[in-house]
Amino acid sequence: MKSRQIKIFTIIGLLALIALQSIWLYNTYIQFSISIYRDSNDILKKSLNREASLRFAQTSKGTIISGAATPAKKNDVIVPEIAYMNEALQKLGFELSLTDVDSIADNFLKATDVESTIVICLINPKTEEILNKSKNDLDIHSLGIIKTDIIPIRTDLSQGVQMILINPYYTIIKRMGLLLIATVILMIFIIGCIIYQIKIIAKQNKIAQIREDFSYAMVHDMKMPLGSIMMCNNFLHSGKLDNKPEMKNRYFTIIDSEIDHLLTLANKVLTISKLENHKLEMDKSKILLAPIIKDLIEKFIAKATKPIHFSIDLQVNDAYADEEFFKEVISNLIDNAIKYSKESIEIKISAHCDDKYTIIKIYDNGIGISEKDQRTIFDKFERASATKRTKFGGATGFGLGLNYVYQVMEAHEGKIIVNSIEREFTEFTLFIPKIMKEL
Repeated sequence: MKSRQIKIFTIIGLLALIALQSIWLYNTYIQFSISIYRDSNDILKKSLNREASLRFAQTSKGTIISGAATPAKKNDVIVPEIAYMNEALQKLGFELSLTDVDSIADNFLKATDVESTIVICLINPKTEEILNKSKNDLDIHSLGIIKTDIIPIRTDLSQGVQMILINPYYTIIKRMGLLLIATVILMIFIIGCIIYQIKIIAKQNKIAQIREDFSYAMVHDMKMPLGSIMMCNNFLHSGKLDNKPEMKNRYFTIIDSEIDHLLTLANKVLTISKLENHKLEMDKSKILLAPIIKDLIEKFIAKATKPIHFSIDLQVNDAYADEEFFKEVISNLIDNAIKYSKESIEIKISAHCDDKYTIIKIYDNGIGISEKDQRTIFDKFERASATKRTKFGGATGFGLGLNYVYQVMEAHEGKIIVNSIEREFTEFTLFIPKIMKEL
Protein backbone atom coordinates (compact mmCIF):
# COMPACT_ATOMS: atom_id res chain seq x y z
CA MET A 1 0.00 0.00 0.00
CA LYS A 2 1.31 3.43 -0.92
CA SER A 3 2.34 5.90 1.78
CA ARG A 4 -0.34 8.37 0.72
CA GLN A 5 -3.09 5.76 1.01
CA ILE A 6 -1.84 4.76 4.45
CA LYS A 7 -1.96 8.38 5.61
CA ILE A 8 -5.49 8.85 4.23
CA PHE A 9 -6.81 5.70 5.92
CA THR A 10 -5.04 6.66 9.15
CA ILE A 11 -6.53 10.16 9.15
CA ILE A 12 -10.02 8.80 8.41
CA GLY A 13 -9.69 6.22 11.18
CA LEU A 14 -8.43 8.83 13.63
CA LEU A 15 -11.26 11.23 12.79
CA ALA A 16 -13.80 8.41 13.19
CA LEU A 17 -12.31 7.54 16.56
CA ILE A 18 -12.43 11.17 17.71
CA ALA A 19 -16.04 11.45 16.48
CA LEU A 20 -17.13 8.30 18.35
CA GLN A 21 -15.33 9.44 21.50
CA SER A 22 -16.94 12.89 21.22
CA ILE A 23 -20.41 11.36 20.83
CA TRP A 24 -19.80 9.16 23.86
CA LEU A 25 -18.65 12.14 25.95
CA TYR A 26 -21.60 14.23 24.77
CA ASN A 27 -24.09 11.49 25.70
CA THR A 28 -22.40 11.14 29.09
CA TYR A 29 -22.66 14.91 29.55
CA ILE A 30 -26.38 14.77 28.71
CA GLN A 31 -26.89 11.94 31.23
CA PHE A 32 -25.23 13.94 33.97
CA SER A 33 -27.30 17.00 32.99
CA ILE A 34 -30.51 14.93 33.23
CA SER A 35 -29.40 13.61 36.62
CA ILE A 36 -28.86 17.17 37.90
CA TYR A 37 -32.22 18.20 36.40
CA ARG A 38 -34.04 15.42 38.30
CA ASP A 39 -32.22 16.21 41.53
CA SER A 40 -33.08 19.88 41.09
CA ASN A 41 -36.79 19.08 40.67
CA ASP A 42 -36.79 17.11 43.94
CA ILE A 43 -34.86 19.87 45.68
CA LEU A 44 -37.34 22.55 44.51
CA LYS A 45 -40.30 20.51 45.81
CA LYS A 46 -38.62 19.95 49.17
CA SER A 47 -37.64 23.63 49.37
CA LEU A 48 -41.21 24.79 48.70
CA ASN A 49 -42.53 22.40 51.33
CA ARG A 50 -39.90 23.53 53.84
CA GLU A 51 -40.65 27.21 53.16
CA ALA A 52 -44.39 26.57 53.51
CA SER A 53 -43.75 24.76 56.81
CA LEU A 54 -41.81 27.79 58.06
CA ARG A 55 -44.69 30.10 57.14
CA PHE A 56 -47.17 27.72 58.73
CA ALA A 57 -45.14 27.79 61.94
CA GLN A 58 -45.58 31.57 62.00
CA THR A 59 -49.41 31.35 62.13
CA SER A 60 -50.96 32.03 65.54
CA LYS A 61 -51.06 28.83 67.62
CA GLY A 62 -50.88 26.62 64.61
CA THR A 63 -54.10 27.74 62.92
CA ILE A 64 -55.69 24.88 61.01
CA ILE A 65 -55.52 25.44 57.30
CA SER A 66 -58.18 23.79 55.22
CA GLY A 67 -57.20 22.41 51.84
CA ALA A 68 -57.29 19.40 49.66
CA ALA A 69 -55.86 16.38 51.32
CA THR A 70 -54.58 14.95 48.05
CA PRO A 71 -53.52 16.52 44.76
CA ALA A 72 -56.43 17.37 42.44
CA LYS A 73 -56.53 17.46 38.65
CA LYS A 74 -57.32 20.60 36.70
CA ASN A 75 -57.27 20.60 32.90
CA ASP A 76 -55.38 17.29 32.98
CA VAL A 77 -52.69 18.88 35.18
CA ILE A 78 -52.12 17.61 38.71
CA VAL A 79 -52.40 20.46 41.20
CA PRO A 80 -49.99 19.71 44.07
CA GLU A 81 -50.88 20.13 47.74
CA ILE A 82 -48.43 23.01 47.96
CA ALA A 83 -50.77 25.09 45.78
CA TYR A 84 -53.65 24.69 48.24
CA MET A 85 -51.39 25.28 51.20
CA ASN A 86 -49.86 28.37 49.62
CA GLU A 87 -53.26 29.92 48.86
CA ALA A 88 -54.43 29.29 52.42
CA LEU A 89 -51.29 30.88 53.85
CA GLN A 90 -51.67 33.86 51.52
CA LYS A 91 -55.22 34.38 52.80
CA LEU A 92 -53.76 34.57 56.32
CA GLY A 93 -51.26 37.19 55.07
CA PHE A 94 -48.21 34.95 54.77
CA GLU A 95 -46.85 35.45 51.26
CA LEU A 96 -44.42 33.08 49.51
CA SER A 97 -40.79 34.19 50.05
CA LEU A 98 -38.66 33.47 46.95
CA THR A 99 -35.56 34.47 48.94
CA ASP A 100 -36.26 31.82 51.59
CA VAL A 101 -36.90 29.18 48.93
CA ASP A 102 -33.61 30.22 47.28
CA SER A 103 -31.69 29.86 50.54
CA ILE A 104 -33.26 26.49 51.39
CA ALA A 105 -32.68 25.14 47.86
CA ASP A 106 -29.07 26.32 47.91
CA ASN A 107 -28.43 24.34 51.11
CA PHE A 108 -30.04 21.24 49.60
CA LEU A 109 -27.87 21.63 46.47
CA LYS A 110 -24.70 21.90 48.50
CA ALA A 111 -25.66 18.71 50.31
CA THR A 112 -25.88 16.92 46.93
CA ASP A 113 -22.47 18.33 45.88
CA VAL A 114 -23.95 20.51 43.10
CA GLU A 115 -22.04 23.77 42.72
CA SER A 116 -24.07 26.33 40.82
CA THR A 117 -25.67 29.73 41.23
CA ILE A 118 -29.45 29.37 41.45
CA VAL A 119 -32.40 31.69 40.95
CA ILE A 120 -35.96 30.97 42.16
CA CYS A 121 -38.44 32.52 39.74
CA LEU A 122 -42.16 33.21 40.07
CA ILE A 123 -43.54 32.39 36.64
CA ASN A 124 -46.79 32.50 34.71
CA PRO A 125 -46.92 28.86 33.50
CA LYS A 126 -49.04 29.74 30.47
CA THR A 127 -46.73 32.41 29.04
CA GLU A 128 -43.54 31.46 30.94
CA GLU A 129 -43.18 35.14 31.81
CA ILE A 130 -41.02 35.77 34.87
CA LEU A 131 -43.09 37.73 37.38
CA ASN A 132 -40.50 37.90 40.10
CA LYS A 133 -37.18 36.28 41.05
CA SER A 134 -35.09 35.77 44.15
CA LYS A 135 -32.04 37.57 42.73
CA ASN A 136 -33.06 40.61 40.72
CA ASP A 137 -29.46 41.63 39.98
CA LEU A 138 -28.65 38.33 38.24
CA ASP A 139 -28.94 38.10 34.47
CA ILE A 140 -30.59 34.91 33.21
CA HIS A 141 -29.70 33.79 29.71
CA SER A 142 -30.66 30.71 27.76
CA LEU A 143 -27.14 29.28 27.41
CA GLY A 144 -25.54 27.22 30.14
CA ILE A 145 -28.63 26.86 32.37
CA ILE A 146 -30.75 24.01 33.66
CA LYS A 147 -34.42 24.73 34.37
CA THR A 148 -36.59 22.63 36.64
CA ASP A 149 -40.25 21.92 36.01
CA ILE A 150 -42.67 24.68 36.96
CA ILE A 151 -44.44 23.77 40.20
CA PRO A 152 -47.87 25.52 40.49
CA ILE A 153 -48.47 27.47 43.70
CA ARG A 154 -52.05 28.47 42.81
CA THR A 155 -54.95 26.18 42.23
CA ASP A 156 -55.93 28.06 39.08
CA LEU A 157 -52.44 27.39 37.69
CA SER A 158 -51.85 31.09 37.14
CA GLN A 159 -48.55 31.10 39.04
CA GLY A 160 -45.76 28.65 39.52
CA VAL A 161 -42.24 28.46 40.84
CA GLN A 162 -39.22 27.36 38.87
CA MET A 163 -35.58 26.96 39.87
CA ILE A 164 -32.88 27.87 37.38
CA LEU A 165 -29.28 26.65 37.74
CA ILE A 166 -26.86 29.03 36.05
CA ASN A 167 -23.66 27.56 34.58
CA PRO A 168 -23.70 24.14 36.28
CA TYR A 169 -20.82 23.09 33.97
CA TYR A 170 -18.29 22.85 36.78
CA THR A 171 -20.36 20.22 38.57
CA ILE A 172 -20.90 18.23 35.39
CA ILE A 173 -17.23 18.36 34.41
CA LYS A 174 -16.26 17.49 37.99
CA ARG A 175 -18.49 14.41 37.88
CA MET A 176 -16.98 13.51 34.50
CA GLY A 177 -13.45 14.14 35.76
CA LEU A 178 -12.17 10.57 35.82
CA LEU A 179 -13.91 9.84 32.53
CA LEU A 180 -12.29 12.87 30.86
CA ILE A 181 -8.85 11.96 32.21
CA ALA A 182 -9.27 8.36 31.04
CA THR A 183 -10.44 9.61 27.64
CA VAL A 184 -7.42 11.91 27.26
CA ILE A 185 -5.01 9.13 28.27
CA LEU A 186 -6.75 6.71 25.90
CA MET A 187 -6.59 9.18 23.00
CA ILE A 188 -2.92 9.93 23.63
CA PHE A 189 -2.18 6.20 23.78
CA ILE A 190 -4.12 5.47 20.56
CA ILE A 191 -2.58 8.40 18.69
CA GLY A 192 0.86 7.32 19.91
CA CYS A 193 0.20 3.76 18.68
CA ILE A 194 -0.97 5.07 15.31
CA ILE A 195 2.10 7.27 14.93
CA TYR A 196 4.33 4.35 15.93
CA GLN A 197 2.55 2.10 13.44
CA ILE A 198 2.98 4.69 10.68
CA LYS A 199 6.70 4.88 11.49
CA ILE A 200 6.98 1.09 11.32
CA ILE A 201 5.16 1.00 7.96
CA ALA A 202 7.34 3.84 6.65
CA LYS A 203 10.44 2.00 7.84
CA GLN A 204 9.26 -1.20 6.19
CA ASN A 205 8.66 0.69 2.93
CA LYS A 206 12.11 2.19 3.20
CA ILE A 207 13.66 -1.23 3.84
CA ALA A 208 11.79 -2.62 0.84
CA GLN A 209 13.13 0.23 -1.31
CA ILE A 210 16.64 -0.30 0.04
CA ARG A 211 16.41 -4.00 -0.79
CA GLU A 212 15.28 -3.19 -4.30
CA ASP A 213 18.14 -0.71 -4.77
CA PHE A 214 20.60 -3.12 -3.20
CA SER A 215 19.46 -5.97 -5.45
CA TYR A 216 19.84 -3.79 -8.54
CA ALA A 217 23.27 -2.56 -7.46
CA MET A 218 24.40 -6.07 -6.57
CA VAL A 219 23.32 -7.54 -9.90
CA HIS A 220 24.91 -4.65 -11.78
CA ASP A 221 28.15 -4.62 -9.80
CA MET A 222 28.59 -8.41 -9.87
CA LYS A 223 27.63 -8.72 -13.52
CA MET A 224 30.68 -6.78 -14.73
CA PRO A 225 33.42 -8.77 -12.93
CA LEU A 226 31.66 -12.07 -13.67
CA GLY A 227 31.43 -11.07 -17.31
CA SER A 228 35.10 -10.18 -17.36
CA ILE A 229 36.02 -13.51 -15.73
CA MET A 230 33.93 -15.45 -18.26
CA MET A 231 35.39 -13.56 -21.19
CA CYS A 232 38.97 -14.03 -20.03
CA ASN A 233 38.31 -17.68 -19.22
CA ASN A 234 36.91 -18.31 -22.73
CA PHE A 235 39.94 -16.72 -24.36
CA LEU A 236 42.29 -18.80 -22.22
CA HIS A 237 40.44 -22.02 -23.03
CA SER A 238 40.31 -21.23 -26.74
CA GLY A 239 44.09 -21.62 -27.09
CA LYS A 240 44.40 -18.35 -29.01
CA LEU A 241 46.72 -16.96 -26.33
CA ASP A 242 49.02 -19.95 -26.04
CA ASN A 243 51.67 -18.21 -28.17
CA LYS A 244 51.20 -14.88 -26.40
CA PRO A 245 52.46 -15.34 -22.82
CA GLU A 246 52.32 -11.63 -21.94
CA MET A 247 48.69 -11.37 -23.09
CA LYS A 248 47.91 -14.63 -21.30
CA ASN A 249 49.39 -13.36 -18.04
CA ARG A 250 47.42 -10.15 -18.45
CA TYR A 251 44.16 -12.10 -18.70
CA PHE A 252 45.10 -14.14 -15.64
CA THR A 253 45.78 -10.87 -13.79
CA ILE A 254 42.34 -9.57 -14.77
CA ILE A 255 40.69 -12.77 -13.53
CA ASP A 256 42.60 -12.59 -10.23
CA SER A 257 41.64 -8.92 -9.80
CA GLU A 258 37.94 -9.51 -10.46
CA ILE A 259 37.84 -12.56 -8.17
CA ASP A 260 39.56 -10.51 -5.46
CA HIS A 261 36.94 -7.79 -5.98
CA LEU A 262 34.06 -10.26 -5.49
CA LEU A 263 35.69 -11.89 -2.46
CA THR A 264 36.36 -8.49 -0.88
CA LEU A 265 32.71 -7.54 -1.33
CA ALA A 266 31.48 -10.83 0.16
CA ASN A 267 33.87 -10.54 3.09
CA LYS A 268 32.78 -6.97 3.71
CA VAL A 269 29.11 -8.00 3.94
CA LEU A 270 29.97 -10.81 6.36
CA THR A 271 32.25 -8.55 8.42
CA ILE A 272 29.55 -5.88 8.77
CA SER A 273 27.09 -8.51 9.94
CA LYS A 274 29.55 -9.76 12.56
CA LEU A 275 30.35 -6.21 13.70
CA GLU A 276 26.65 -5.37 14.07
CA ASN A 277 26.11 -8.49 16.18
CA HIS A 278 29.27 -7.81 18.22
CA LYS A 279 30.70 -11.19 17.19
CA LEU A 280 33.94 -9.81 15.76
CA GLU A 281 36.70 -8.73 18.12
CA MET A 282 39.40 -6.25 17.20
CA ASP A 283 42.99 -7.44 17.57
CA LYS A 284 44.27 -4.03 18.59
CA SER A 285 47.93 -3.16 18.90
CA LYS A 286 50.23 -0.22 18.30
CA ILE A 287 50.60 0.12 14.51
CA LEU A 288 52.76 2.43 12.43
CA LEU A 289 50.79 4.80 10.22
CA ALA A 290 53.38 5.76 7.60
CA PRO A 291 53.99 2.27 6.05
CA ILE A 292 50.24 1.50 5.85
CA ILE A 293 49.42 4.80 4.16
CA LYS A 294 52.42 4.51 1.84
CA ASP A 295 51.31 1.03 0.63
CA LEU A 296 47.77 2.25 0.00
CA ILE A 297 48.95 5.30 -1.95
CA GLU A 298 51.13 3.14 -4.22
CA LYS A 299 48.22 0.73 -4.79
CA PHE A 300 45.73 3.45 -5.78
CA ILE A 301 48.20 5.38 -7.95
CA ALA A 302 49.06 2.19 -9.81
CA LYS A 303 45.46 1.45 -10.83
CA ALA A 304 44.22 5.05 -11.19
CA THR A 305 42.73 6.14 -14.52
CA LYS A 306 43.14 9.86 -13.81
CA PRO A 307 45.84 11.96 -12.13
CA ILE A 308 45.98 11.79 -8.32
CA HIS A 309 48.05 13.95 -6.01
CA PHE A 310 48.52 12.87 -2.39
CA SER A 311 49.62 15.19 0.42
CA ILE A 312 50.73 13.56 3.67
CA ASP A 313 51.12 15.32 7.05
CA LEU A 314 51.66 12.86 9.91
CA GLN A 315 52.34 14.56 13.23
CA VAL A 316 52.00 11.21 15.03
CA ASN A 317 53.71 7.98 14.08
CA ASP A 318 51.35 5.32 15.41
CA ALA A 319 47.80 4.46 16.49
CA TYR A 320 46.23 1.79 18.70
CA ALA A 321 44.08 -0.26 16.28
CA ASP A 322 43.57 -3.53 14.46
CA GLU A 323 45.99 -3.23 11.53
CA GLU A 324 43.93 -5.23 9.02
CA PHE A 325 40.68 -3.39 9.68
CA PHE A 326 42.38 0.01 9.99
CA LYS A 327 44.00 -0.48 6.60
CA GLU A 328 40.62 -1.41 5.10
CA VAL A 329 39.03 1.73 6.62
CA ILE A 330 41.65 4.05 5.09
CA SER A 331 41.39 2.15 1.79
CA ASN A 332 37.61 2.65 1.70
CA LEU A 333 37.89 6.38 2.33
CA ILE A 334 40.58 6.83 -0.35
CA ASP A 335 38.56 4.70 -2.79
CA ASN A 336 35.48 6.91 -2.20
CA ALA A 337 37.58 10.03 -2.70
CA ILE A 338 38.69 8.70 -6.10
CA LYS A 339 35.24 7.44 -7.14
CA TYR A 340 33.43 10.68 -6.42
CA SER A 341 36.08 13.04 -7.72
CA LYS A 342 36.62 15.54 -10.48
CA GLU A 343 39.07 15.22 -13.35
CA SER A 344 42.04 16.03 -11.17
CA ILE A 345 42.14 14.40 -7.71
CA GLU A 346 43.79 15.94 -4.68
CA ILE A 347 43.79 13.89 -1.47
CA LYS A 348 45.26 15.09 1.81
CA ILE A 349 45.93 12.65 4.65
CA SER A 350 46.92 14.08 8.03
CA ALA A 351 47.27 12.76 11.56
CA HIS A 352 47.65 14.35 14.97
CA CYS A 353 46.52 13.60 18.52
CA ASP A 354 45.00 15.11 21.63
CA ASP A 355 44.65 13.81 25.19
CA LYS A 356 42.17 11.05 24.26
CA TYR A 357 42.36 10.31 20.54
CA THR A 358 44.62 9.79 17.60
CA ILE A 359 42.91 11.89 14.94
CA ILE A 360 43.27 11.03 11.25
CA LYS A 361 41.76 13.15 8.46
CA ILE A 362 41.21 12.25 4.80
CA TYR A 363 40.39 15.27 2.65
CA ASP A 364 39.50 15.32 -1.06
CA ASN A 365 38.47 17.97 -3.57
CA GLY A 366 35.68 15.81 -5.03
CA ILE A 367 31.99 16.39 -5.72
CA GLY A 368 31.14 16.60 -2.00
CA ILE A 369 28.12 15.33 -0.09
CA SER A 370 24.86 17.22 0.42
CA GLU A 371 23.70 18.07 3.96
CA LYS A 372 20.70 15.75 3.53
CA ASP A 373 22.91 12.78 2.56
CA GLN A 374 25.38 13.47 5.37
CA ARG A 375 22.67 12.47 7.88
CA THR A 376 22.30 8.96 6.43
CA ILE A 377 25.56 8.27 4.64
CA PHE A 378 26.82 5.88 7.35
CA ASP A 379 23.65 3.78 7.27
CA LYS A 380 23.74 0.29 5.81
CA PHE A 381 23.12 0.18 2.01
CA GLU A 382 22.52 3.94 2.17
CA ARG A 383 24.72 5.54 -0.45
CA ALA A 384 23.26 8.78 -1.78
CA SER A 385 21.23 8.07 -4.92
CA ALA A 386 22.93 4.70 -5.37
CA THR A 387 20.53 3.41 -8.00
CA LYS A 388 20.53 6.62 -10.02
CA ARG A 389 24.30 6.83 -10.04
CA THR A 390 24.57 3.25 -11.23
CA LYS A 391 21.92 3.65 -13.93
CA PHE A 392 23.48 6.81 -15.30
CA GLY A 393 27.05 5.57 -15.35
CA GLY A 394 28.15 6.83 -11.95
CA ALA A 395 30.14 4.91 -9.37
CA THR A 396 28.78 1.48 -8.63
CA GLY A 397 28.53 -0.28 -5.30
CA PHE A 398 26.15 -1.26 -2.54
CA GLY A 399 26.68 1.55 -0.08
CA LEU A 400 28.59 -0.75 2.25
CA GLY A 401 31.90 1.12 2.39
CA LEU A 402 31.03 3.93 4.80
CA ASN A 403 28.86 1.68 6.94
CA TYR A 404 31.83 -0.69 7.16
CA VAL A 405 34.04 2.24 8.25
CA TYR A 406 31.45 3.29 10.82
CA GLN A 407 31.12 -0.23 12.24
CA VAL A 408 34.90 -0.67 12.50
CA MET A 409 35.25 2.66 14.31
CA GLU A 410 32.47 1.64 16.68
CA ALA A 411 34.30 -1.64 17.35
CA HIS A 412 37.43 0.40 18.14
CA GLU A 413 35.31 2.49 20.57
CA GLY A 414 36.06 5.45 18.38
CA LYS A 415 34.00 7.58 16.00
CA ILE A 416 33.93 9.10 12.54
CA ILE A 417 32.52 12.44 11.41
CA VAL A 418 32.13 13.99 7.99
CA ASN A 419 32.46 17.61 6.91
CA SER A 420 31.57 18.41 3.33
CA ILE A 421 30.33 21.11 1.00
CA GLU A 422 28.66 19.91 -2.17
CA ARG A 423 30.76 20.40 -5.34
CA GLU A 424 33.73 21.61 -3.25
CA PHE A 425 35.27 19.10 -0.83
CA THR A 426 34.75 16.22 1.61
CA GLU A 427 36.73 15.53 4.77
CA PHE A 428 36.35 12.44 6.95
CA THR A 429 37.81 12.54 10.45
CA LEU A 430 38.60 9.37 12.39
CA PHE A 431 38.90 9.45 16.19
CA ILE A 432 40.83 6.39 17.46
CA PRO A 433 41.13 6.09 21.26
CA LYS A 434 44.68 6.13 22.58
CA ILE A 435 46.00 3.38 24.86
CA MET A 436 44.72 3.99 28.39
CA LYS A 437 47.56 4.26 30.87
CA GLU A 438 47.50 1.58 33.54
CA LEU A 439 47.08 2.82 37.08
